[in-house]
Amino acid sequence: MSLFGTSAAAQPNNTVGDLKGDVAVPNPPEDSISDLSFNPSPNDQKDFMAVSSWDKKVRIYEVNTSTGASEGRLMYEHNAPVFSCHFAKDGKRVVSAGADNQARLCDLESGKNETVAQHDQPIRSVKFFEIDGGQQMIVTGSWDKTVKYWDLRQQQPVAAVQCQERVYTMDVKDNLLVVGTADRYINVINLKEPTKLYKTLQSPLKWQTRVVSCFNDSAGFAIGSIEGRCAIQYVEDKDSSSNFSFRCHRDQAQGNTTQVYAVNDISFNPAHGTFSTAGSDGTFHFWDKDAKHRLKGYPSVGGSITSAKFNRDGKVFVYAVSYDWAKGYQGNNAQYPTKIMLHPVLPDECKPRPSVKKR
Repeated sequence: MSLFGTSAAAQPNNTVGDLKGDVAVPNPPEDSISDLSFNPSPNDQKDFMAVSSWDKKVRIYEVNTSTGASEGRLMYEHNAPVFSCHFAKDGKRVVSAGADNQARLCDLESGKNETVAQHDQPIRSVKFFEIDGGQQMIVTGSWDKTVKYWDLRQQQPVAAVQCQERVYTMDVKDNLLVVGTADRYINVINLKEPTKLYKTLQSPLKWQTRVVSCFNDSAGFAIGSIEGRCAIQYVEDKDSSSNFSFRCHRDQAQGNTTQVYAVNDISFNPAHGTFSTAGSDGTFHFWDKDAKHRLKGYPSVGGSITSAKFNRDGKVFVYAVSYDWAKGYQGNNAQYPTKIMLHPVLPDECKPRPSVKKR
């Protein structure tokens, strides 16, 4: 029996996915959704999801990943739009940050939240990470061109890294921290030496970086840009074919015109190591980086997908539909959808292709 009670089985040779089993989360945000984060803790029988949005709020939902049923459990507020949110490894705390130049930490058991980080300009991204001994730390990346590290037991940052430009995106996995800035700079940091830039490169994509996402094994990362392209980049240079880029989220219009859309989010499936891209065109796709192959592509969901993530076991894919300002002020209207959808991941949708290499 498939998730959410759906009985439709995807055809093995069919690369077009089905949205019929997708379920809407009730009481979504009132403005554009900026980020999503699932509880990563395997010790909890329930899945919790944090959602940040431009309505200045962070909402915590409880999600039944077997039935798709969900309900709001907690909400707290910033003083300005919220750009980023992330669960702690133990699943008991959520950190969020945004245009009020602050990061706030919420304890889910008590419901209390407090300011734990401060920058001179808006914080674009915030993540939990763990240092030796299991201590939970927070890293923030800001438009003030700095990355700062925070010990939750003190008010001042324990260290800071100066970047070339404003931080637009950031991701962390194990000891790998990847920071994408304006002017297409990508900074790679080994968190064992957190104040040093282990490697700096300019994105292989020619236009503005929108998102970076680390591989499950922390050997590399994916980059998405506003030009409808994605790049796969390894931290250590392997062979000439290891790093590559490909087109996605593009529509071939009449004649020779191609409509190009931003890649707004990239998420790696924790079970299979395959990954998703989601874009301004309102579609999402599942990919196998090792086989350099698209596994599934899905029809438009009726609006831009601003954020999308897999849950902790990769059996549910959540995507947020809301206006992403790609067409400026004129593209926004009261009828534009703002919703969160849960997609049950069927067994064949995200499994990598069998290897054809023989040694």
